[in-house]
Amino acid sequence: MFSKSKINDPAPKQDTAAKPAIPEKPDTSRSDSPSTEFKATAPKAKPPASVLSSDLHVTGNLKTTGDIQVEGTVEGDIRAHLLTIGEGATIKGEVIADDVVINGRIVGRVRGLKVRLTSTARVEGDIIHKTIAIESGAHFEGSVQRQDDPLNSKPKNQQHGGGQQNPQGQHKPQQVQESAKG
Repeated sequence: MFSKSKINDPAPKQDTAAKPAIPEKPDTSRSDSPSTEFKATAPKAKPPASVLSSDLHVTGNLKTTGDIQVEGTVEGDIRAHLLTIGEGATIKGEVIADDVVINGRIVGRVRGLKVRLTSTARVEGDIIHKTIAIESGAHFEGSVQRQDDPLNSKPKNQQHGGGQQNPQGQHKPQQVQESAKG
């Protein structure tokens, strides 16, 4: 009624090589034969970082759950797991990543769990972070704000994507007061 499984028995391999007319069903149950069933359950290796070379100019937004290394120019927002900005790279837009390493130039907001500005970094914009490191020699113009969840929550004082951190900045209150009088 029950027979010994042929999965661990090395002898049938020689017989199957000699007899090619064996049905495919026993072959697909063997662990040494390729099968999409086993490939789907096997852990996938992490893919390498996507590299945007120094001669590449991208206009548009980039979004990935993986890693990106930018050496060229990007005009648009970037969202990634790990984002590395090369020394010659320029980003004009918002950057959102779990881990951000800035060696080049960013004009726009930076949001990340871990943000690191190296000595060659040039950032013009606000940085919203959980942890931050700024090396000596880095250039930074903007505000720094710590949040427990900088990736998903918006800053309390900012309402429309970019603007003054203080909602009562120098220009807006004058316009509101003038319109209220007239």
